[in-house]
Amino acid sequence: MRKWIIAAFMIAAIAGCASTGTEDTAPVEDKAPAATAPGAGTGATTSGTTTAPIGGGSGVTGAPGGGTTTTSAAALKDPRNILSKRNIYFDYDQFTVKEEYKPIVEAHAKYLQANRGARAIIQGNTDERGTREYNIALGQKRADAVKNLMLLLGATEIQIETVSFGKEKPRREGHDESSWTENRRADIVHAGE
Repeated sequence: MRKWIIAAFMIAAIAGCASTGTEDTAPVEDKAPAATAPGAGTGATTSGTTTAPIGGGSGVTGAPGGGTTTTSAAALKDPRNILSKRNIYFDYDQFTVKEEYKPIVEAHAKYLQANRGARAIIQGNTDERGTREYNIALGQKRADAVKNLMLLLGATEIQIETVSFGKEKPRREGHDESSWTENRRADIVHAGE
């Protein structure tokens, strides 16, 4: 319970530091080619550590919402396991992790906690609206928000790297709200994937 109170306090503190710029009021720039690797391509920024192969581990921990989740690397690819879910979506111009995505973040944090040799990269993304600089900064805030929540839930600093692709790695091409909604996200990528 204490961890959740601290997490809520941290999220409130981060939200209070939000910039006043918005994604849709900044000028729209042409699309740049999508970057293919953390830190690769133009405009990507990173923080954290380098990655190492995923450690084994075959323990079982409680899954969010009841039941059990196997903490082996195979669980990451099992579509029936919450660990196969990797996308945390954000509201327009926001970087606060929504309640509906906290179980996913918690599951990945618990996986890292159970597998101390495992590493993950959190990739922050934005929609196409806004300047390149603004979107790189917003993408980094989104990646850092997921990382900070994972740290509060048991992962360690050395296990998580963050990178911002801004608007340069869209999930869905398009210039409408449904495309923008899919592009406002942070992706959790485990080492070796």
